[in-house]
Amino acid sequence: MKQPRLPMARRRLLQAATASTAWRSLGTLIHAGLLPTASVAAQAAPTDDLLAKLGKPQLHLLNDRPLNAETPAHLLDDAITPANRFFVRNNGIMPTAAVDPDAWTLRVSGEACAKPTTFSLAELKDRFPSVTLQLQLECGGNGRAEFRPRASGNQWSTGAIACPQWTGIRLADVLKHCGATNQAVYVAYKGADTHLSGDASKDPISRGVPIAKAREAEALLAYQMNGEPIPLLHGAPLRLVIGGWPGSVSGKWLTDILIRDRVHDGAKMTGNAYRVPCDPVAPGAKVAAEDMCIIESMPVKSLITFPQSGVQVAKGTELELRGHAWAGDRSVKRVDISTDFGATWQKAKLDRPVNRLAWQRFHAQVALPDAGYYEIWAKATDSAGVAQPMLVPGWNPKGYLNNACHRIAVQAV
Repeated sequence: MKQPRLPMARRRLLQAATASTAWRSLGTLIHAGLLPTASVAAQAAPTDDLLAKLGKPQLHLLNDRPLNAETPAHLLDDAITPANRFFVRNNGIMPTAAVDPDAWTLRVSGEACAKPTTFSLAELKDRFPSVTLQLQLECGGNGRAEFRPRASGNQWSTGAIACPQWTGIRLADVLKHCGATNQAVYVAYKGADTHLSGDASKDPISRGVPIAKAREAEALLAYQMNGEPIPLLHGAPLRLVIGGWPGSVSGKWLTDILIRDRVHDGAKMTGNAYRVPCDPVAPGAKVAAEDMCIIESMPVKSLITFPQSGVQVAKGTELELRGHAWAGDRSVKRVDISTDFGATWQKAKLDRPVNRLAWQRFHAQVALPDAGYYEIWAKATDSAGVAQPMLVPGWNPKGYLNNACHRIAVQAV
């Protein structure tokens, strides 16, 4: 006798109700962090006029003050993320369109800077060699929407990730020129965006990284994205790009680099901002500030970008899958695919990264032999042997670092 592929209770629900009612019923039977993918996909918002005017017509608007928008997973299928599919993350109000690259300056200073210097953009380009790298940027809160209890902040699902090609100069070259002393501990930034209150004395965000991370070959002062001047929305005319760590350390509209003799204490560096509990806590727990640790390297993660979740195919189909995987400071060692809720896995073909801290492309063919509802899961494992969990991991008050397996819904008929 043929065994049911789905649990019987789930099958009966699907047969007895409309699709929308079924998804609501299923949500009561399983872990909150594993709601059926189809029910989550159905909540996507329509195109927003504001985003269309900004050249992002297919993104999902999360907030308009400050402006934040994410990219649906199926729109991230390009090997190099184009500007119109790059998510938008802001903490303040971005500068006006009147930004003049010819008049832009960057000041390098701080307690551990031996030779404070102010550079024009032209001087930076002339004085230091340029480099072009493809580097991942991911919001630390990507996946926040899946945490239960709900964590505060923009409710990102999976689309706060991008991997464009950046051209700029190495931050390490500038630090060397300006004399980072032996007392240097952190390198931080300030930008030209405005605090939401309008108070010019307040920074909307000013974050940083340890000096060793700032000196890595992949830490850039970038002025081009995908071979063109960086769009205003993404930090023109000059921004930091520090791949592998939360995107909040890659400051936009860059005006200042600070070489600090201490851990930076700027806006969004203290309290719960971009911090998680140093030790695991129960969901919903209150965590004291002194028990929170700064987020550094992002965890291993994957994203299925083809096909789009919700697709319908003929039973017996060999379905082609594509996607990306990345692992913060590490590389990805393998990606596995499941079509039976993690009961069995098959290994996907995984490409090498084009350079360190770029995401890696994966490909697979999966069989859907019977009619019915399938969830296709992707699980990446990094170079240290750490794999994505199947459940939402590590609850924290701000909903950071969710790297649970990505899933798409497919109906075979």
